[in-house]
Amino acid sequence: MPQHDLSDLGWNAELADNLEPGLAPGRVTAAHRAAFDVRTAGGDVRTRLPGRLVHDNVDVAVGDWVGLGDGLIRTVLPRRSAIVRKVAGRTTEGQTLAANVDVAFVVSSLGPDLEPRRIERYLVTIWESGAAPEVILTKADRFDDPWEMVAEVESVAIGVPVHVVSAVSGVGCDALRVRVQPGTTAVLLGSSGVGKSTLVNRFAGRELMAVKETRADDDEGRHTTTHRELIELPGGGLVIDTPGLRELQLWDGGGLDETFSDVEELAGGCRFNDCTHTREPACAVLAAVDDGTLPSERLQSWRKLQRELRAIAIRQDHLLRKQESRRWRAIAKEGRARARRV
Repeated sequence: MPQHDLSDLGWNAELADNLEPGLAPGRVTAAHRAAFDVRTAGGDVRTRLPGRLVHDNVDVAVGDWVGLGDGLIRTVLPRRSAIVRKVAGRTTEGQTLAANVDVAFVVSSLGPDLEPRRIERYLVTIWESGAAPEVILTKADRFDDPWEMVAEVESVAIGVPVHVVSAVSGVGCDALRVRVQPGTTAVLLGSSGVGKSTLVNRFAGRELMAVKETRADDDEGRHTTTHRELIELPGGGLVIDTPGLRELQLWDGGGLDETFSDVEELAGGCRFNDCTHTREPACAVLAAVDDGTLPSERLQSWRKLQRELRAIAIRQDHLLRKQESRRWRAIAKEGRARARRV
């Protein structure tokens, strides 16, 4: 099998210090239903979790560093970042989309489907993850003057680089490629058909990720990515391509303040420290909406995401209480069984 220099994948002394003796290190490059592709120094292997770790609900994601023993994943090394969303539906469970990412690109195509509110949601998730967010706006060649749309995105992506690119003309692609330096791991996140796989192919210089044929009104085609995959780029750097996300439900609100730093800054000028920015007198946030400094849609989005995060926190707390109650019942049951045996 081909040999790999794990330092090209980001292996370092800190990770080595966390690896148990006797285990071989590797990085997860793809996740399937019950199996994982892992790149090791000796080559690529397909492996899985042993039953004990499956029972313990050990989380493994693309980008994770793992320790292998006897052909199985025995441990997952500590992550420096993790992009997590809530699983769709009523289930209170998180799903890790990518781990150990340095830069997370939110990819959206220019046009009537551009959704600033959706971009805000992505930014909250990325700021919470520990990765650095950036925005990519694709299909720039379809518009003579896309800058009004770009300005709309920049108004919600405060302090976040916004790249305007076209995979057809190549505009902006070289500058974007520079953002993924050797040793850097990036991930592309966004809806189906916005051009994530097309960008990966352009960076790689060949068609690594399949895309469907281009439609007359779509210069980049429709991707057929069905699983997340970590790809080494020529010249160094790594990128994780992901399937299109129909929805992105928040899991944690740690990135809300960074995403809405403009609202937070205004809130510092309110008369009351516990101002809810709804009807209080001398509210600097409401005053900014009234004078047009802060778009009302921006405040409404902030309120909506806050409500969503509160609901998630309540469900998570309820789930933790149920789990703790089951644990204590199991301990009590075991205690009664021991007493009978004595």
